[in-house]
Amino acid sequence: MTMPSDAAQANVPWYRDLTSYHWFVFLVASLAWLFDCLDQQLFILARGKAMEALLPAGWDPKLYGGYATSIFVAGWAMGGLIFGSLGDRFGRAKMLTLTVLIYSVCTGLSAFSTGWIDFASYRFLTGLGVGGVFGLAVALVADTLPDRSRTGALGMLQALSAVGNVTAGLVSMFIGSLESRGAIPAGKGWTYMFLVGAIPAFLCVFIQLRLKEPEKWVKAREVGRAAGVKFGSYSALLGDARWRSSALLGMLLCVSGVIGLWGIGFFSPELVGDVIKASLIKEGVPEAEIAGRQQYWIGINSIVQNLGAFFGMLLFTRMAQGMGRKAAFAIGYVAALVATVAYFQLFNGRGDIWMSAIMGGCQLALFAGFAIYLPELFPTSLRSTGTSFCYNVGRFLAATGPFTMGALQAALKAGATTPDAKLAAFRNACSYMSVIFLLGLVALAFLPETKGRPLPED
Repeated sequence: MTMPSDAAQANVPWYRDLTSYHWFVFLVASLAWLFDCLDQQLFILARGKAMEALLPAGWDPKLYGGYATSIFVAGWAMGGLIFGSLGDRFGRAKMLTLTVLIYSVCTGLSAFSTGWIDFASYRFLTGLGVGGVFGLAVALVADTLPDRSRTGALGMLQALSAVGNVTAGLVSMFIGSLESRGAIPAGKGWTYMFLVGAIPAFLCVFIQLRLKEPEKWVKAREVGRAAGVKFGSYSALLGDARWRSSALLGMLLCVSGVIGLWGIGFFSPELVGDVIKASLIKEGVPEAEIAGRQQYWIGINSIVQNLGAFFGMLLFTRMAQGMGRKAAFAIGYVAALVATVAYFQLFNGRGDIWMSAIMGGCQLALFAGFAIYLPELFPTSLRSTGTSFCYNVGRFLAATGPFTMGALQAALKAGATTPDAKLAAFRNACSYMSVIFLLGLVALAFLPETKGRPLPED
């Protein structure tokens, strides 16, 4: 039977053949990932104020914010490894329920932190849940929806993550306005933001009511047991030459994008916060109002950045369908490099907020590519495992990104005595780190083109 080409798929809406149950699966998987990204973004937006509240006097909030981010990303990596394998072994739906519950509860607990250590501990536990969701959600959709719908559905699933990020920005703006009006205690807004992150726990109820394991996975599991196929086995993933090269090169492909986003791009709130604070001081805004207004504009930046991300991910999906996965990635990595350097060098005030959309669109477009491309590299028995391996193992390396940037920033601002000089050091550190996007181009050269091919099987 001839598989329909991506060119044909591009001319027919991907959702045309979906049943009501297909829509339900797509909705559940998308919401799990959307709320996952909401929690991630709430952490990013609240990180600076949380560090100021929890750290002893004299400790550097940016430095320890970077450490907290690294701990979160390391937990993310470990969670991805654990739950990716368990998803192939015991079912995507069961493990998705558990991971959503973990990240929801632990995000809520972060609001009750009394010091940096317990805050970082909650971040690690949240990371365990966050890390498991992507591979499970992507494998669930890839194995349940019709093949013709897979590319568009996975691209849309990733694009909808921007809705979670935008929602976090709106939450930040609302809480910032409450704080600036004195409706909540000054400096406590970050605790309310983490409490909002506990809401997705309710999603678990809906997952458990109707969500079934994909029929493709159930049948493959039955046949695999008879044939002795190892489901969710890292020895099978890395011991078989058919999957090993895809796993290792796919990991490098993701490392480049993940470090670029989490080690650089998601530190835009720190840049925006410093620039906006300086402008507010020059405008003579009362000191009691600065923190709230600063948080408000950090929220605006997040919304703009993620609106750009939404359209960037949709554009990448169309490019992947039309010109192929590898060509879309090649353009994406070059665009991400240029946009990131330009943003951190040229952003100088509220009038430049549009630049956040460009950087967000270029950086996060790559993640639509990960959602589409990674499941196409591995068989049913290893689809969740392989996808999670590529997307999450690299996070152990990506976790060094904030440390590296912190050390680079410290070296660059050595001797800097003015706020402007320290801000310049931060800008340059982010710009130098942006060369990591070139690693994606190197890995891409050795990976296969999967456009128009059926999903691989054992």
